[in-house]
Amino acid sequence: MDRALTLDVVHRFPGGAALQAKADLPLDGGPVTVLFGPSGAGKTTLLRAIAGLDRPDAGTIRFAGETWFGPGIFVPPQRRRVGLLLQDGALFPHLSVAGNVGYGLPRAGRSDRVWEVATRLGIEDLLPRRPAGLSGGERQRVALARALAPSPRLLLLDEPLSALDAPAREALRATLRGTLEAAGAPAIVVTHDRTEALALGDRMVVLCDGAVRQVGPVPEVFGAPADVEVARVVGTENVLPVRLARRAGDGLVAVRAGEVELVALDPGGLSGEAYACIRAEEVILEEPPGAPTSARNVLVGTVVARVDEGPLVRVRLDCGVPLVALVTRPSAERFELVPGRRIAALVKAPAVRLVPREP
Repeated sequence: MDRALTLDVVHRFPGGAALQAKADLPLDGGPVTVLFGPSGAGKTTLLRAIAGLDRPDAGTIRFAGETWFGPGIFVPPQRRRVGLLLQDGALFPHLSVAGNVGYGLPRAGRSDRVWEVATRLGIEDLLPRRPAGLSGGERQRVALARALAPSPRLLLLDEPLSALDAPAREALRATLRGTLEAAGAPAIVVTHDRTEALALGDRMVVLCDGAVRQVGPVPEVFGAPADVEVARVVGTENVLPVRLARRAGDGLVAVRAGEVELVALDPGGLSGEAYACIRAEEVILEEPPGAPTSARNVLVGTVVARVDEGPLVRVRLDCGVPLVALVTRPSAERFELVPGRRIAALVKAPAVRLVPREP
C-alpha cells in the first residue's frame, strides 16, 4: 500500500519568521517517522498542518495519493482520519477512561473496540476511572488509546513523553514503540529528545530554522549528518572547523584543525574548508602516548572538566583542539579522569565525518 506523505508547506509566523518544509516521506518504509529538531524549529506547526488543525499560507500536503491541502483545497481534520496525541493528552475530565477512549466512535461495536485497545495498552483496569485520578503515564496511555481507537490512517504524536518524569518516560518508551509497530498505521512522532528519537524512530526528518535539512534512516542521520547545522541539532558534541591538508590514499583524507591533523574518510568533492564532526561516544581514551595508524587518530591532551551523568561520564579535553568524550564510569575511574590528567584520545578515521562548510 502506498502511504507516502508529500509536504511542500509555507507557514508564516508573526514577526516575519516562516516555516518552509519540503519533504517526500515513504511511510511504508517503517512504522515510525521522527520529526526532530530544537524548540522553535516548527515541528508542532508542521504536525498541526498535517492534521488539518492549522491551515498553511501556501503549498501542498498529500497523503496516499490524496491532496489534503493545496490551491483551493482544504480537507477538514475529521475527513483526514488521523489519530492525534498532544503533549498533555487533552483528555476530557468529565468522562471516564472508557468514555475518553470511545469518544467519537460509532455506538455499534464501541464497547468492544474500547476493550480491545485498552487491553493492548494494559489500561483495562482504568476504564471506569476519571483522568484526575490517573498518573502522568496512565493519562498518556489513555490518550494514546483514544488516538488508536478509530483505526486512523496516520498517527501524529506531539512530544508524547515530554510531560512525564524520567522513570515514567523510560517505562512508557518501550511500550509506545511496540504499540506503534502493532498499530497498522504509520506514525509521525515530534520530539527534540535524542534518546527518544533513537528508541522510537525508523526514519528521521530534521527541522532547523523552519526548513527540512535532512531526511533518512535514524542511524544514518545521527551518524552522517548532512551539514553542520544538522550535526549540532542531533547532538554531535565535537564540530571542528578544518581545512583540507592532503589526500592520504586508500579513501582517506587529512585535514587540519589549527595545528592538529586528523585523518578521515574522504567524502569526495572536498576542497578547502569543512567541518569535522565527531560524536563523543566515538572518542576512546587510553594512556598516552598511543600509536597513530592510517585507521585512527591519536590526540594527546589534558582533561579540562568532568561531568558525571549517571552511568556515563562526559569528559572535556584540550588536545590542541577542544574535544568531548563520553565514557563509562568504570573507565573514568580506571584512568582517574580529573582536571589536569594527561590522556590520549583515539578517534578512528570513519568516526570523523566531514561536511562542507557553508559560505
